[in-house]
Amino acid sequence: MTVDPAPAHSVVLTYTRTTDYRHDSIPHAVATLRRLGLAVRHTEDPDVFADALGERPAVVVLLSTSGDVLTDAGRERLAAYVDGGGGFVGVHAAACTEYGWPYYGRLLGARFTRHPAYQPGRLLVTDRTHPATRHLGERWEFTDEWYDFHADPRAADPAVRVLASADESSYEGAGMGGEHPLVWCRAQGAGRVFYTALGHADAAYDDPDFRAHLLGGIEWAASEPVRGL
Repeated sequence: MTVDPAPAHSVVLTYTRTTDYRHDSIPHAVATLRRLGLAVRHTEDPDVFADALGERPAVVVLLSTSGDVLTDAGRERLAAYVDGGGGFVGVHAAACTEYGWPYYGRLLGARFTRHPAYQPGRLLVTDRTHPATRHLGERWEFTDEWYDFHADPRAADPAVRVLASADESSYEGAGMGGEHPLVWCRAQGAGRVFYTALGHADAAYDDPDFRAHLLGGIEWAASEPVRGL
């Protein structure tokens, strides 16, 4: 674990614990967040939630976590943090996390079910006013794992704001049919939640558009600029 000193209100608490599949891109992804000028506190220690959330970081990022990664106390603290106005960002396999915790499914908006092979494809950018997507055109060519989910996140919460969806005609093995959101945001209590299904490989974090996408989502969830703090 590496901890960068910074005022608690500016910290991007980045959690990457895995108890199931582990993405090789995690170290590169964390390094990329630091290169973006964020005051990253990176950890895989579930006990960090007992103290760090009491200090109220700017935002909590679950970056390619998988399986059950929180303690009961950590779940309680995370829920209280977000419901009380904290920011939450889920990246890629964050949707493969805490399947047994119903609150987490509601928080994120949808749960991962499967994906076809890693391959090029296309996103349709449906909202170009959000900080995570306003730098993009109407179509975004990208290479990634194209996640399928158990349902459209708007089925459980019609207020979910879908920012970009998969163009299933652009890659092989799509499994949802119809609307296929990949990037969205929503409110949870007084907090803000942002999720992007992208970010499987190192190459994603070297892509300028993806870096701007990720940074925009983090700053939106934090409700404030968090760079260079």
